[in-house]
Amino acid sequence: MIRLIFFLILVAVAALGLSWFIDRPGEISLVWQGYRYETSLFIGVLALVMAAIALSLAWSILRFILRLPAIVSITAQARRKNKGLEALSRGLMAVSTGEIGLAKTSALEARRHLGEAPMTLLLEAQAAQIAGNSDEAEAVFARMMERPETRLLALRGLHAAARQRGDADTALTYASQAHRIAPTSWAAHAVLDHHARRADWARALSSVEANLGHRLIDKAAANRQRAVLETAIALESEDKNQDEALRFARQAVKHAPNLVPAVVLLGRLLSQRGDYRKAAKMLEAGWVSAPHPDVADLYVNLRSGDSAEDRLARAKTLLKLAPDSIDGRLAVAGAAIDAREFAQAHEVLNPLLTYPVERPTRRVCLMMADLEETEHAGSGAAREWLARASRAPRDPAWIADGVISDTWAPISPVTGKLDAFVWQTPAERLSTPIEPNPIPVQPDLHKLPARGDTDLPQLDGAEIVQPLPLVESTPEATPTHEPQAHVEPAGNPDLLLGNPDLLPRKKVTAVAADTLAPPLKGLDPANLRHFTAPDDPGTEMERP
Repeated sequence: MIRLIFFLILVAVAALGLSWFIDRPGEISLVWQGYRYETSLFIGVLALVMAAIALSLAWSILRFILRLPAIVSITAQARRKNKGLEALSRGLMAVSTGEIGLAKTSALEARRHLGEAPMTLLLEAQAAQIAGNSDEAEAVFARMMERPETRLLALRGLHAAARQRGDADTALTYASQAHRIAPTSWAAHAVLDHHARRADWARALSSVEANLGHRLIDKAAANRQRAVLETAIALESEDKNQDEALRFARQAVKHAPNLVPAVVLLGRLLSQRGDYRKAAKMLEAGWVSAPHPDVADLYVNLRSGDSAEDRLARAKTLLKLAPDSIDGRLAVAGAAIDAREFAQAHEVLNPLLTYPVERPTRRVCLMMADLEETEHAGSGAAREWLARASRAPRDPAWIADGVISDTWAPISPVTGKLDAFVWQTPAERLSTPIEPNPIPVQPDLHKLPARGDTDLPQLDGAEIVQPLPLVESTPEATPTHEPQAHVEPAGNPDLLLGNPDLLPRKKVTAVAADTLAPPLKGLDPANLRHFTAPDDPGTEMERP
């Protein structure tokens, strides 16, 4: 609408101008070479305008003719550039998908169209790398070193190549050069990892400070790395210079209060100096931020001369500070066993035995075995818990790059990465397979041996070591069906109780002696038959 109004205004102005010329007639007279030319003012102005338009058109045509070679050259360059960019894109996608032949062909085509452009050189180097030709890749990186705009990229490629062939010194040289040109994240981490891999903790700590100064890492990450390195220094100095070890351990706990190795080390150093009060307070604070069995063990056994009752009281303190901690319950259970407070041990362990909400872990099973052995020496319940421990889920452990370790280390033993160990539960595939849930069975009751037989038939894939006591009940007489059997898991709910062919023909109930129910009285042991699971230790479990 605005354009239409503007056009109408222009038409009106032109009409007014023409009418103005018509209302004011005049003549133009020109004498040239003895000739006299006369015309009206309107015709003269119109002739001048037409002449200007003609001259402009002629100049445009002449200019196009003069610039035609340049236009042809620019068009050809643009076409080559487009072909080079297409080859470059195709080559980068081939590198990402691992197509070596296409990557090399695309690199050559891109070089032919674009010359030694930075991205072309990078494509050539990457194509050589995925082809396994490290010498060719390093030669391309060497050419990139001659150009300022690609020097930093070349240093990174040469650093990676040096690390791949195991030349740590050369890799450090390249990373240091890149760090001097421009403080970059990869160069900073490379220098730090190199010092950490060589256990040069002092230089690694200086690298952390430099990285923080260049704002390559935030303050939280810097404090964490400081704490890890200071803990490493304190561990090395523990046997040589305890004062220095204590100083670095305190700095580590200050920088990362939840770093368990630093908390344990500082607590141990303080207890060795006899400063039990400070050690206890520090361990309690560390326990609240990160409950860990090492903290619990050191706290409970802080003073070697304490009685079992004192250790139990300290363990209860930990459980109060972190009521949901499994390690706190295990600490109380262990201390209660030492103090022969078996009821308290059962009380704190029972919530960890809930089934099927969660399966007891190895430490829980081992603690139950210790409890049963201490409370009922010689009973089969302890051996049953030991058998369960062999196939129970793993407890949390220190894990770094797939390596499970009993102790913490400042770097990964595989890659040398700083602060690689984390406290977590290993994947189930790294441990024993998960047992299937028990499935109720309705067995065939025709193949049970006679009551007096002692040689039982072999279970499929397992061995029967000793029978499970069965309590015989009165058969239910029905006119059309044989009596059915009801089997209850004995003690361990995730065990199947054997082959159905071994069950009696009468209705029976399997009763395990290691359950929490009171023992049955008035039964003749000679009339009891004992069936076990394939992996059960198979000893008869007796209760006093």
